[in-house]
Amino acid sequence: MLLEIFSDLVCPWCYIGKHRLERALADRPHVPVERRWQPFELNPDMPMAGLDRTAYLAAKFGGVERARQIYSVIEETAARDGLPIALDRIRRTPNTFDAHRLVRFAERRGLADRLTSRLFQAYFVEGADIGDREVLAAAAAEIGLDGDEALCHLGDGADSAAVRASQSVARQLGIQAVPCFVFDRRYALSGAQEPVAFLPFLDLAADGETVLGTAV
Repeated sequence: MLLEIFSDLVCPWCYIGKHRLERALADRPHVPVERRWQPFELNPDMPMAGLDRTAYLAAKFGGVERARQIYSVIEETAARDGLPIALDRIRRTPNTFDAHRLVRFAERRGLADRLTSRLFQAYFVEGADIGDREVLAAAAAEIGLDGDEALCHLGDGADSAAVRASQSVARQLGIQAVPCFVFDRRYALSGAQEPVAFLPFLDLAADGETVLGTAV
């Protein structure tokens, strides 16, 4: 089964959704699943240098206090799932276009899932600026990629067209929010669903069946 995961690396629900997907996959170890991480920029107009976190929250939510109310739900959910998160450490909201390009680079080496996990941790636990190419290259090196090669990849604009094309596919599929998990381009499960929500689709794959439709 091909499982395409449309997400953004600064989306807290994508971070939680990945954790829940992994719990579901652990319950179905016999199901062969090819995970493919697909880009979906939540802030496509973000300056390449990113924005100061306070300025970003003021523009997006009308202020830090309103953002705190919204994020308290995220923190409570992560805590309930046993997932570390430290939103207060984030000082800058990054542009994620380069991070998505680096995931493409990692995918060709079979390390996209590991890199995605590392970038989620860097941003949501460590508060790192994952729009910074040096930070991205360091993350790549930590999961077994060549850091210098990764930095070169980011510097020459490689995979820019591929990332834009993938985001066009997301629009064609009608995806408007992330995370969105697409099974064999036939069935979509939107949101950071509980692990049990994934199991029927994994069971269908094990039985060689497919279902058309969309679950939101």
